[in-house]
Amino acid sequence: MSSLYYGTDLLNEFDRLQRHLSTVFGGAPTSLRSTQAGAYPAVNVGSTDDSIEVVAFVPGIDPSKLDVSIDKGVLTIAGERARPDAATDAKHYARERFSGAFRRVIELPQYADPDKVQARYTDGCLLISIGKREASKPRAITIQ
Repeated sequence: MSSLYYGTDLLNEFDRLQRHLSTVFGGAPTSLRSTQAGAYPAVNVGSTDDSIEVVAFVPGIDPSKLDVSIDKGVLTIAGERARPDAATDAKHYARERFSGAFRRVIELPQYADPDKVQARYTDGCLLISIGKREASKPRAITIQ
């Protein structure tokens, strides 16, 4: 019998090792595009033929207290989320809801046009639409 026999599936061992390394390194991002677990607000970024669509999930925040800006190809969403239980003296054993100031920074592609931006707040979602530059849009070429 080999001394390397673990008695379990090898893939389970790799999964266990990955979980262990995540705790050792504090859940650090594994790539340049990933964010740390618990980053607030959670965002979805997508693209259509005409625009780049960003959805930030910010329930319970007054839209007038959100600050959205674009500078040098970087979209910044900032604000503050108040603690709903700030007035009570309750002791907490666990607290999973984020509260406090936040700032999310999203690097936009080069074809984003900062002059064509629209933002609206609906049902706890901040929807930001950033138009694409005309030169980057697909166009049909006729063959003669």
